[in-house]
Amino acid sequence: MNFMQRTGKKKAVTFSYDDGVTQDINLIEMMNQYGLKGTFNLNSELLGKPGILIRENQKISHYKIRPEDVKYVYDGHEVAVHTLTHPLLTKLSDGEIIRQVDEDRKNLQDLVGYDVVGMAYPCGGQNNDDRVARVIRENTPLRYCRTITNTDSFAPQNDLHRFNPNVYHVMEFDRLMEMGRRFLESEAEGPQILYVWGHSYELDFHPDNRVKMEEFFKLIANHPDIYYGTNAEVLL
Repeated sequence: MNFMQRTGKKKAVTFSYDDGVTQDINLIEMMNQYGLKGTFNLNSELLGKPGILIRENQKISHYKIRPEDVKYVYDGHEVAVHTLTHPLLTKLSDGEIIRQVDEDRKNLQDLVGYDVVGMAYPCGGQNNDDRVARVIRENTPLRYCRTITNTDSFAPQNDLHRFNPNVYHVMEFDRLMEMGRRFLESEAEGPQILYVWGHSYELDFHPDNRVKMEEFFKLIANHPDIYYGTNAEVLL
């Protein structure tokens, strides 16, 4: 049963954020303010570790949420797999893919106390292929896996183990706003999904990024004909 059958609404909006960094806390506070829901993809063996990224010619905090805080921080949203240690899965053997994915799933389930059913592929570039998707589909209970390949279509997709999002949040701000407006204006004959993905630490790249993200939240939130859910709530 899809979200339209459950809710009677033809449109749904969902968000997906990777890495489980401490910036997720402020992002979730802002999402909660606007009644938005998302999925947060975590590397269980990296939880609690400090880190710094050099991005946009500046040092950006990449500290991970502590394992004991995961259940509380992501309450009301969804926790999903991002592998144990964030490797490029296309370079790994079938057995190591299974270990990285399914052990992460088990670890996260122990932390949150519910079935973890989804995943976002780690790493940039071509971070998935048919083999990796087949290995995950045939050897783990995961029911969907998100790529980083954007699609212009809001239509439901048949291959949930290589599910393509729509837009890379504030990093593609003009596209984000354009896609949001097009989604709101579209006439939905069947289910339509607007899927936004990113990393919360990218809001630190520029002082305007958080303002821009809130501008999008204001645009997309509080429409009575739209269902706002986690990835699992929307896709499954």
